[in-house]
Amino acid sequence: MKNIDEKTIKTAQILIVEDELIAAESLALDLEKLGYQICGIVNSGEKAIKKVKQCQPNLILMDIMLKGKMDGITAAQIIYDQYKIPIIYLSAYADNDTLNRTKSTSVYGYLVKPYKIVDVRTTILIALSKFEEDRQREIDLSAEKKLNQIKTQALATASHDLRTPLTNILGYTELIRDYGDIITPEKKERYFNFIKSAVVKMTDSLEDLLLISKAEEGKITLYPQQFNIVEYLSIIVDEYNNLTEDHELKLYTNQDNYQVYLDKKILNHILNNLISNAIKYSPEGGKIMLRINCQAKQFVLEIEDKGIGMPENYKAKLFTLFERADNVGKIKGNGLGLSIVKKAVDLQGGKIELESKENEGTKFIITIPQGELIINNE
Repeated sequence: MKNIDEKTIKTAQILIVEDELIAAESLALDLEKLGYQICGIVNSGEKAIKKVKQCQPNLILMDIMLKGKMDGITAAQIIYDQYKIPIIYLSAYADNDTLNRTKSTSVYGYLVKPYKIVDVRTTILIALSKFEEDRQREIDLSAEKKLNQIKTQALATASHDLRTPLTNILGYTELIRDYGDIITPEKKERYFNFIKSAVVKMTDSLEDLLLISKAEEGKITLYPQQFNIVEYLSIIVDEYNNLTEDHELKLYTNQDNYQVYLDKKILNHILNNLISNAIKYSPEGGKIMLRINCQAKQFVLEIEDKGIGMPENYKAKLFTLFERADNVGKIKGNGLGLSIVKKAVDLQGGKIELESKENEGTKFIITIPQGELIINNE
């Protein structure tokens, strides 16, 4: 049983639902002596429901026999279903029928009148402890359910995303096998490049899915290293310029040598997803600008395209898993990229901002703190 600390006891708000005013006031005095706060005293189920909505107590002491048309058991079930507040029943009757009715509700304790103050204290502590355990169990189950849903959907996504590159690899290897003697060296080189590109896509896709899974489970360990991020970005830009014919990537920087201390693998998730998206969602080609503003204790990285942009209604769910904007049309995607970028930026202690307008393009602005860093233009 989980222990309830003193702070929780002193801040707990208790609602008393009792049809006998003198008994209710006496109970309230006893509870205040124990350190609890009374948020109200009411004498009917209808009033109890109304009062719960107003003060949101941490616990309710509910008499079974009440004034009005609704008894305490009915009121308790309604309150628990709507507000998930633990309830202890109070009653002068402990007959089997009454006990059986209370068992059908989410009861956290039962006090038979007349009760001693020590019994009240013990019952309340047990009720609050049990409720906290139940609440944590629900949170854990919900998190586990969400993780399982993500894993199931991620598996389906992986199956879909890997099918195309695998088909390409198979096709080109069969071409090389069957017609290797007559295929020109130039074509062979081209086929090998297609195969290499397909393998890279598969690797990136699997790495992204692995990052999502580990991030949801809180199992990511960072392995930072020091390197010149300007030089690193220059290499990335050159690699992408060699992969695309319709787009031109340009890097702008205020420094030539800026030493950062980052996990390169996590940084790769950010860059690959944002640059790939900039290319993919600029179907007519054009320039893609990377700008890095190197400052003493942080750097700001911007990745901007002049593509299809994002509609306003999508921005609220921008980093939600498996979500895609409704203007993407037939452009393929799995809705993972931006979720991965957000998690990767968070892991580096940074922040990400967006400027985008439909049909005018998109700019992501990423700020990552670095402490006191070496800036060297030589």
